[in-house]
Amino acid sequence: MMISNRQRVWAWLPGATEPTAVGTVRVDPTGRALEFVYASSYLARDDAITLSPDMPLGNDIVSPDGGMLMPATLRDAMPDAWGRRVLAARASEELDAEADPHAHMELAFMRSSGTDRFGGLDFQDDHVSWVPRETTATLDELHEAADRIEEGRPLSRDLEAALEHGTTIGGARPKALIRDGGDHYIAKFSSLTDTLPVVQAEGAAMTLARFAGLPVADVTVTRSLGKQVLLVRRFDRTPKGGRRLIVSALTLARLDEMYARYATYPGLLERLREHGPDVDPGPGLFDRIAFNMMISNSDDHARNHAAFWDGRALSLTPAYDLAPNARSGETASQAMAYSVEEGRPGERTSSLKRLEKHSGRYGLDQKTARSRIDGMVAVINDRWDEARDVAMLTNTQAKALWGRQFLNPGIFYD
Repeated sequence: MMISNRQRVWAWLPGATEPTAVGTVRVDPTGRALEFVYASSYLARDDAITLSPDMPLGNDIVSPDGGMLMPATLRDAMPDAWGRRVLAARASEELDAEADPHAHMELAFMRSSGTDRFGGLDFQDDHVSWVPRETTATLDELHEAADRIEEGRPLSRDLEAALEHGTTIGGARPKALIRDGGDHYIAKFSSLTDTLPVVQAEGAAMTLARFAGLPVADVTVTRSLGKQVLLVRRFDRTPKGGRRLIVSALTLARLDEMYARYATYPGLLERLREHGPDVDPGPGLFDRIAFNMMISNSDDHARNHAAFWDGRALSLTPAYDLAPNARSGETASQAMAYSVEEGRPGERTSSLKRLEKHSGRYGLDQKTARSRIDGMVAVINDRWDEARDVAMLTNTQAKALWGRQFLNPGIFYD
């Protein structure tokens, strides 16, 4: 069965509550990658903006950077590991047996996944009218569907349709999208492979981050099917029903997933300063690195940082995925280096004192950096009991996390 070799790209422009057709993503002449071209009708609009800093307006074809399968900005709107797991079987059935399995597979994922994507982009067959592909379901129904997927059990048609709504959200863990009136949430579920109370631990970490004054997504821990679920309020949606364009740090680094380990905090900061507003993002990024160390979040990779894009400037989104990771000792390292020195590997060690030595790169002197670190440590100490109650941690769970994930002694070593 032959399938289309293109999809229309739609975007919510700043302040808009309805999407606009902005261009086409299609299989390139090699048949092994996807390229993008802006629509002439979009280029003629007075309010046309670039979809990201690296996709300038014009008639030129936007090809992926070396080694990538598609322009990275479009990749940010694609389902990640969990969404692909849900959609893989259906997408495979759509592929032409003689078509290239990579480029056409990505088009199949674009077409099969829901339209409630992270950020302000979507993919459609049509460039004239936008049609949502969404279903509604209760939290318990979504939770049951996620459990069945992870356990390898079949889904009913109703559960399959319900879970499809969550296929556009990235990450490897079970999750789904849910609405409560006009509010949009990501529901995060526990996994069969969890070795610690991941859902509650992330809830406690996000709560402490808010107490410490970090811009962070709002969270609530609730119960479904007898287990805790973390509800994360989406910051890529506007109160009036619009969506905000978002670019991941991985895209800003111009890197493919295979080379994500080369993304660094200084590299992200450089792009933010290059395209950012007058306020220096350095101190805020420094706080985020330090807090990740304090909660043992060593999964702070470039997919877990992002920036809003309004066609003129980049600005960091609220922090998200502040998830404490399992650790057995006092030595840990961050996924992204927080220093870059010519001829030397970037510093990744989860040490607040080492981070403090590089504070100048983030626009802070060491005295000010130490004061900011001390303030966050004090908040975690003083409000731990409050945060653990909000996150529904039991006494046993809280005792196991404290001093291991939260404020592990190793972060205070040089």
